[in-house]
Amino acid sequence: MLKNVILTISCWLTTISFSSGQSITLDTCHAMAKQNYPLIKQYKLIEKSKDYSISNAQKGYLPQLIIAGQATYQSAVTQVPISLPNSEIPALSKDQYKVYGEVSQSLTDLFTLKHQKEFINTNSEIETQKTDVEFYKLKERINNLYFGILLIDAQIQQTELLKKDIQKGIDQANVAIANGVALKSNADNLKAELIKADQRVIEQKATREGYSDMLALFINKPIDVNTVLEKPRMLIITDSINRPELKLFDLQKKSFDIQRKIITDRNMPRFSLFFQGGLGKPALNMLSPDFESYYIYGLRLSWNISGFYTYRNEKQLLTNSQRMTDTQREIFLFNTKLTVKQQNADISKMQNLIETDNSIITLRESVKNSTRNQLMYGTATTNDYLIAVNAEDQAKQNKIIHEIQLLMTEYNKKLTMDN
Repeated sequence: MLKNVILTISCWLTTISFSSGQSITLDTCHAMAKQNYPLIKQYKLIEKSKDYSISNAQKGYLPQLIIAGQATYQSAVTQVPISLPNSEIPALSKDQYKVYGEVSQSLTDLFTLKHQKEFINTNSEIETQKTDVEFYKLKERINNLYFGILLIDAQIQQTELLKKDIQKGIDQANVAIANGVALKSNADNLKAELIKADQRVIEQKATREGYSDMLALFINKPIDVNTVLEKPRMLIITDSINRPELKLFDLQKKSFDIQRKIITDRNMPRFSLFFQGGLGKPALNMLSPDFESYYIYGLRLSWNISGFYTYRNEKQLLTNSQRMTDTQREIFLFNTKLTVKQQNADISKMQNLIETDNSIITLRESVKNSTRNQLMYGTATTNDYLIAVNAEDQAKQNKIIHEIQLLMTEYNKKLTMDN
């Protein structure tokens, strides 16, 4: 309950900051998406269902009330096979009537109901944990959209830098044209490339808008071109796996243990106190022909031993279910570790690629600057310059992709391990 309150307060504070036109973080998106996702209603429904079930179980502590009656006609009645002088033994009537009420208080259920309440609480925790597992999948979708937008933003920035380089080339070409060492078509060639770069920005912004609209739908807040998505910091991730599925497996095993206790409780003898009072003909005096009131109280024992027919099989079914849960847990851990191993390999690959990207960018930038100077003196063509500019742009685009992929892989690894 406290966790939900803290989550609500944090979402409210981040909403105020976000609505003022400032930036938004990945953690904020996770929190807001969880608060806005329709599945959040499931928590309240599970809690209400648990309360109702616990309330019903606690009713078992209350005395049980029974009101019953019967009217019968029988073909024969008990007769006393003797006769006494000067006296007549009355004969029982063949039509007999009884109306009574009974109050009983179970003694053994006071202990067995404890296990029923444990079972209800555990089932409620299982349903809550299943909801947490679904929210884990939601985080993965948010990550893909968030890092997708970050990648597009970085690509837009790089395209703007490309446009500046092309514009510098146009300026250099104009100088060469003015000096009579280049043709006007050289500048036109660069201008065409500048327009192509503008088209790329248009396409990138349209793609960003689509990603932003989907993310806005998840967090229920508008995201426009002025919304800044903060780049998450690099992570230090431990080796521990704390996924919600693991807790779900533990709760399922706990449920099986409680069910074993319930099966044992169900097959034990039951003791109860009871009080019965009513009106009957005959009542307790079988020889009386009149309607009379009566009452009985005492201790009652009942034992349904037919439950032992299936007792062993029921226990074995629970054991098999528990073994299946253990197997599922092992499979889950195996697949999770396999995914983490692949992510570690991807992280190492991206780190190595980024190192080589820096070297390539340095070399490409040197070639571009040299070609631009040559362009002014007519010793290099605009095609030579465009080749150098595009090569540098491609190297920077590769680095952008590798950096975002590295960051995204790290956060996906964190999500995979949930630590």
